[in-house]
Amino acid sequence: MAYQTLLTGLSEGILTATVNRPDKLNALNRDVLTDLDTLMDEIAADSRVRALLITGAGEKSFVAGADISEFLSSNTADAMAMARRGQDIFARIEHSPKPVLAAVNGFALGGGCELAMSCHVRMAAENARFGQPEVNLGIIPGYGGTQRLTRLVGRGKALEIMMSGGMVDAREALAIGLVNHVTPAAELIAESRKLLLSILARSPIAVARVIAAVNAAHDPSVDGFAEEVRLFGECFGTEDMKEGVTAFLEKRKPAFPGR
Repeated sequence: MAYQTLLTGLSEGILTATVNRPDKLNALNRDVLTDLDTLMDEIAADSRVRALLITGAGEKSFVAGADISEFLSSNTADAMAMARRGQDIFARIEHSPKPVLAAVNGFALGGGCELAMSCHVRMAAENARFGQPEVNLGIIPGYGGTQRLTRLVGRGKALEIMMSGGMVDAREALAIGLVNHVTPAAELIAESRKLLLSILARSPIAVARVIAAVNAAHDPSVDGFAEEVRLFGECFGTEDMKEGVTAFLEKRKPAFPGR
């Protein structure tokens, strides 16, 4: 599928999507959001795609915030509509039954940090920098940043990051739980693929239900423990469960059918 702002490639079940606006440090604008929305349609419909890897073009930036040039023409209603749209698209990423990994290769600021946080796993290059600097513009994060950052790093650290508008380097991001791993920049994509391939060796049915159960922990409208019971029970009606248990008892590697 052709995109205006994304470069895509599929290999070994992993679709790599690169935000391709390097002259703007890959800043989010309406076109990028539209392409990300379409991308989620694509991975949902294409059985060849088993995982998604999102990164940014160039060596400087993953996604360096929103395109600020779009802000001055927006009023309160426009801004609320913009935030709802961004939140809806990032929620699609967060709730994707196929694993999504952010390979953060530089600046992940504002909307870029929010995009990374919507992914299930975050790998950071050593030069990565994270932040929610919206207070420097007289606004706050609007694409879910106030919620996801708080869940990931805790209330106090989230408040510090968002109120100061400062940046967090890769090592601190790892220490506070904002990212899963830090790697040399030259190894970022290879290490990200390695992690995704290890996930893809497991039951896709079970992986999807892990995602759903963990997301339920942050949904106040859902009893997370009851949802875990339901999803656990569903697994017992799948061919993947029968293959996994049989392979374990036979002391061999499972060949999950994904059913």
